[in-house]
Amino acid sequence: MAITTTTTAANILNTAAAEAGIAPVADPYASDDKTFQQMRYLLNTAGVELCLAHPWEFLVSETTINSALPDQETFDLPDDFYYIIPQTGWSQSQRIPLGGPLTAQEWTYLKGRDLAQNTLYSSFRLFDGKIGFYPAPPETGFEFTYEYISKNWVIDADDNTLRKDEVTKAGDKPLFDKTLISRYLKLKYLESANFDTNKAQGDFNQIFDFLTGKDKSGKVLNAGNYGAGYRYISIWNAPDTGYGTP
Repeated sequence: MAITTTTTAANILNTAAAEAGIAPVADPYASDDKTFQQMRYLLNTAGVELCLAHPWEFLVSETTINSALPDQETFDLPDDFYYIIPQTGWSQSQRIPLGGPLTAQEWTYLKGRDLAQNTLYSSFRLFDGKIGFYPAPPETGFEFTYEYISKNWVIDADDNTLRKDEVTKAGDKPLFDKTLISRYLKLKYLESANFDTNKAQGDFNQIFDFLTGKDKSGKVLNAGNYGAGYRYISIWNAPDTGYGTP
Protein backbone atom coordinates (compact mmCIF):
# COMPACT_ATOMS: atom_id res chain seq x y z
CA MET A 1 0.00 0.00 0.00
CA ALA A 2 1.56 3.30 -1.03
CA ILE A 3 1.77 5.66 1.92
CA THR A 4 -0.14 8.54 0.29
CA THR A 5 -3.29 8.74 2.40
CA THR A 6 -1.86 9.28 5.86
CA THR A 7 -2.63 12.23 8.11
CA THR A 8 -1.89 13.53 11.60
CA ALA A 9 -3.18 12.03 14.82
CA ALA A 10 -5.19 15.22 15.47
CA ASN A 11 -7.04 14.85 12.17
CA ILE A 12 -7.71 11.15 12.82
CA LEU A 13 -9.16 11.90 16.26
CA ASN A 14 -11.36 14.71 14.97
CA THR A 15 -12.58 12.65 12.01
CA ALA A 16 -13.56 9.74 14.24
CA ALA A 17 -15.18 12.11 16.73
CA ALA A 18 -17.21 13.92 14.08
CA GLU A 19 -18.47 10.63 12.60
CA ALA A 20 -19.52 9.56 16.11
CA GLY A 21 -21.48 12.81 16.61
CA ILE A 22 -18.88 14.59 18.75
CA ALA A 23 -17.80 18.15 17.95
CA PRO A 24 -14.15 18.37 16.77
CA VAL A 25 -11.69 20.50 18.76
CA ALA A 26 -8.73 22.61 17.71
CA ASP A 27 -6.16 20.35 19.39
CA PRO A 28 -7.34 16.94 20.62
CA TYR A 29 -4.07 16.50 22.55
CA ALA A 30 -4.58 19.70 24.53
CA SER A 31 -8.24 19.05 25.25
CA ASP A 32 -9.43 18.25 28.77
CA ASP A 33 -12.59 16.69 27.40
CA LYS A 34 -12.89 13.16 28.80
CA THR A 35 -14.08 11.83 25.45
CA PHE A 36 -10.93 12.99 23.68
CA GLN A 37 -8.79 11.75 26.56
CA GLN A 38 -10.32 8.30 26.08
CA MET A 39 -9.99 8.43 22.30
CA ARG A 40 -6.28 9.23 22.58
CA TYR A 41 -5.76 5.94 24.39
CA LEU A 42 -8.06 4.11 21.97
CA LEU A 43 -6.02 5.42 19.02
CA ASN A 44 -2.89 3.70 20.31
CA THR A 45 -4.83 0.50 20.98
CA ALA A 46 -6.20 0.63 17.44
CA GLY A 47 -2.72 1.07 15.98
CA VAL A 48 -1.32 -1.91 17.85
CA GLU A 49 -4.20 -4.14 16.80
CA LEU A 50 -3.87 -3.11 13.15
CA CYS A 51 -0.17 -4.03 13.27
CA LEU A 52 -1.18 -7.56 14.23
CA ALA A 53 -4.11 -7.80 11.84
CA HIS A 54 -2.07 -7.91 8.60
CA PRO A 55 1.62 -7.92 7.53
CA TRP A 56 1.46 -4.40 6.07
CA GLU A 57 4.25 -3.73 3.55
CA PHE A 58 5.24 -0.45 5.24
CA LEU A 59 5.98 -2.35 8.45
CA VAL A 60 8.24 -4.96 6.83
CA SER A 61 11.90 -4.76 7.87
CA GLU A 62 14.94 -6.99 7.39
CA THR A 63 17.76 -7.77 9.77
CA THR A 64 20.97 -9.80 9.63
CA ILE A 65 22.66 -11.59 12.52
CA ASN A 66 26.35 -12.47 12.43
CA SER A 67 27.83 -14.68 15.12
CA ALA A 68 31.11 -12.84 15.49
CA LEU A 69 31.67 -14.15 19.03
CA PRO A 70 32.48 -17.80 19.74
CA ASP A 71 30.12 -19.78 22.00
CA GLN A 72 27.27 -17.24 21.62
CA GLU A 73 24.01 -19.23 21.65
CA THR A 74 21.35 -16.49 21.65
CA PHE A 75 21.05 -13.12 19.93
CA ASP A 76 19.01 -9.98 20.56
CA LEU A 77 15.96 -9.24 18.45
CA PRO A 78 15.64 -5.79 16.81
CA ASP A 79 14.32 -3.05 19.10
CA ASP A 80 11.23 -2.64 16.92
CA PHE A 81 10.61 -6.39 16.51
CA TYR A 82 7.00 -7.58 16.51
CA TYR A 83 7.07 -10.96 14.77
CA ILE A 84 9.02 -12.85 12.13
CA ILE A 85 7.43 -13.18 8.70
CA PRO A 86 7.20 -16.97 8.19
CA GLN A 87 9.61 -18.68 5.80
CA THR A 88 11.90 -15.64 5.35
CA GLY A 89 14.80 -17.00 7.41
CA TRP A 90 17.90 -17.74 5.36
CA SER A 91 21.39 -18.81 6.29
CA GLN A 92 23.61 -16.60 4.15
CA SER A 93 26.77 -18.40 5.23
CA GLN A 94 25.34 -21.84 4.36
CA ARG A 95 23.19 -20.62 1.46
CA ILE A 96 20.19 -22.63 2.62
CA PRO A 97 16.85 -21.75 4.21
CA LEU A 98 16.62 -21.99 7.97
CA GLY A 99 14.41 -24.55 9.60
CA GLY A 100 12.05 -23.74 12.43
CA PRO A 101 10.75 -22.30 14.49
CA LEU A 102 11.64 -25.18 16.80
CA THR A 103 9.33 -26.03 19.66
CA ALA A 104 10.70 -26.31 23.20
CA GLN A 105 10.51 -30.09 22.88
CA GLU A 106 12.38 -30.14 19.55
CA TRP A 107 15.03 -27.77 20.91
CA THR A 108 15.78 -29.85 24.00
CA TYR A 109 15.69 -33.07 21.97
CA LEU A 110 18.28 -31.81 19.50
CA LYS A 111 20.54 -30.47 22.23
CA GLY A 112 20.15 -33.65 24.25
CA ARG A 113 21.00 -35.89 21.29
CA ASP A 114 23.96 -33.65 20.35
CA LEU A 115 23.36 -34.01 16.62
CA ALA A 116 25.32 -30.89 15.66
CA GLN A 117 27.95 -32.87 13.76
CA ASN A 118 25.35 -34.81 11.78
CA THR A 119 23.31 -32.07 10.15
CA LEU A 120 23.98 -29.46 7.49
CA TYR A 121 20.89 -27.46 8.35
CA SER A 122 20.35 -24.77 10.95
CA SER A 123 17.08 -24.07 12.73
CA PHE A 124 15.94 -21.29 15.01
CA ARG A 125 13.87 -20.82 18.12
CA LEU A 126 12.44 -17.70 19.77
CA PHE A 127 12.53 -17.64 23.56
CA ASP A 128 13.10 -15.19 26.43
CA GLY A 129 12.92 -12.24 24.03
CA LYS A 130 15.86 -13.55 21.99
CA ILE A 131 16.55 -15.81 19.04
CA GLY A 132 18.66 -18.95 19.24
CA PHE A 133 20.00 -21.36 16.63
CA TYR A 134 20.74 -25.05 16.41
CA PRO A 135 23.44 -26.28 16.06
CA ALA A 136 24.21 -24.35 19.24
CA PRO A 137 26.32 -22.37 19.43
CA PRO A 138 26.49 -21.59 15.70
CA GLU A 139 29.92 -21.49 14.13
CA THR A 140 31.74 -18.15 14.21
CA GLY A 141 30.78 -16.15 11.13
CA PHE A 142 27.35 -17.79 10.84
CA GLU A 143 25.05 -15.27 9.13
CA PHE A 144 21.28 -15.32 9.30
CA THR A 145 18.85 -12.92 7.58
CA TYR A 146 15.11 -12.69 8.10
CA GLU A 147 12.24 -10.31 7.53
CA TYR A 148 9.96 -9.21 10.34
CA ILE A 149 7.06 -6.89 11.09
CA SER A 150 8.08 -3.73 12.94
CA LYS A 151 5.98 -2.48 15.84
CA ASN A 152 6.77 1.15 14.93
CA TRP A 153 3.66 2.42 13.14
CA VAL A 154 4.01 6.16 13.88
CA ILE A 155 6.24 8.88 12.39
CA ASP A 156 7.27 11.46 14.98
CA ALA A 157 5.93 14.98 14.46
CA ASP A 158 9.30 16.66 15.08
CA ASP A 159 11.59 14.16 13.35
CA ASN A 160 10.26 12.44 10.24
CA THR A 161 13.15 9.96 10.33
CA LEU A 162 12.01 8.67 13.73
CA ARG A 163 9.48 5.86 13.94
CA LYS A 164 7.83 4.88 17.22
CA ASP A 165 5.15 2.51 18.51
CA GLU A 166 2.63 5.00 19.90
CA VAL A 167 1.13 8.42 19.25
CA THR A 168 2.11 11.07 21.77
CA LYS A 169 1.61 14.37 19.88
CA ALA A 170 -1.08 15.96 17.75
CA GLY A 171 1.27 16.16 14.77
CA ASP A 172 2.44 12.54 14.93
CA LYS A 173 1.54 10.68 11.75
CA PRO A 174 0.32 7.07 11.89
CA LEU A 175 1.42 5.12 8.82
CA PHE A 176 -1.95 3.47 8.35
CA ASP A 177 -4.38 4.75 5.75
CA LYS A 178 -6.31 7.64 7.31
CA THR A 179 -9.74 6.18 6.49
CA LEU A 180 -8.81 2.77 7.88
CA ILE A 181 -7.55 3.98 11.24
CA SER A 182 -10.26 6.65 11.59
CA ARG A 183 -12.97 4.06 11.06
CA TYR A 184 -11.32 1.64 13.45
CA LEU A 185 -10.98 4.32 16.12
CA LYS A 186 -14.64 5.21 15.69
CA LEU A 187 -15.58 1.53 16.04
CA LYS A 188 -13.54 1.15 19.23
CA TYR A 189 -15.07 4.29 20.72
CA LEU A 190 -18.61 3.12 19.98
CA GLU A 191 -17.81 -0.28 21.51
CA SER A 192 -16.43 1.36 24.66
CA ALA A 193 -19.58 3.48 25.01
CA ASN A 194 -21.88 0.46 24.46
CA PHE A 195 -23.41 2.00 21.32
CA ASP A 196 -24.61 0.00 18.35
CA THR A 197 -21.61 -0.92 16.19
CA ASN A 198 -23.13 -2.83 13.27
CA LYS A 199 -22.76 -0.02 10.72
CA ALA A 200 -19.32 1.01 12.02
CA GLN A 201 -18.11 -2.59 11.92
CA GLY A 202 -19.31 -2.97 8.33
CA ASP A 203 -17.61 0.28 7.27
CA PHE A 204 -14.35 -0.82 8.86
CA ASN A 205 -14.53 -4.30 7.34
CA GLN A 206 -15.04 -2.80 3.90
CA ILE A 207 -11.98 -0.51 3.96
CA PHE A 208 -9.87 -3.21 5.63
CA ASP A 209 -10.72 -5.66 2.84
CA PHE A 210 -10.01 -3.02 0.18
CA LEU A 211 -6.59 -2.15 1.57
CA THR A 212 -5.36 -5.63 2.48
CA GLY A 213 -6.29 -6.78 -1.01
CA LYS A 214 -4.13 -4.04 -2.55
CA ASP A 215 -1.33 -3.90 0.01
CA LYS A 216 0.99 -6.03 -2.12
CA SER A 217 1.22 -6.79 -5.81
CA GLY A 218 -0.58 -9.94 -6.96
CA LYS A 219 0.80 -12.99 -8.71
CA VAL A 220 -0.08 -14.00 -12.26
CA LEU A 221 -3.00 -16.42 -12.16
CA ASN A 222 -2.89 -19.35 -14.57
CA ALA A 223 -6.12 -21.04 -15.66
CA GLY A 224 -4.32 -23.58 -17.87
CA ASN A 225 -2.80 -26.96 -17.14
CA TYR A 226 0.80 -25.81 -16.91
CA GLY A 227 2.52 -24.07 -14.02
CA ALA A 228 3.20 -20.36 -14.34
CA GLY A 229 6.02 -18.30 -12.96
CA TYR A 230 9.68 -17.56 -13.53
CA ARG A 231 12.32 -20.27 -13.73
CA TYR A 232 14.90 -19.08 -11.26
CA ILE A 233 16.96 -22.27 -11.68
CA SER A 234 16.58 -24.47 -14.75
CA ILE A 235 18.58 -25.90 -17.68
CA TRP A 236 18.21 -22.51 -19.36
CA ASN A 237 20.02 -20.42 -16.74
CA ALA A 238 22.22 -22.85 -14.77
CA PRO A 239 25.88 -23.13 -15.83
CA ASP A 240 27.15 -26.32 -17.49
CA THR A 241 29.77 -26.76 -14.76
CA GLY A 242 30.47 -25.42 -11.29
CA TYR A 243 26.82 -25.46 -10.24
CA GLY A 244 26.59 -24.60 -6.55
CA THR A 245 30.23 -23.50 -6.33
CA PRO A 246 30.68 -20.26 -4.35
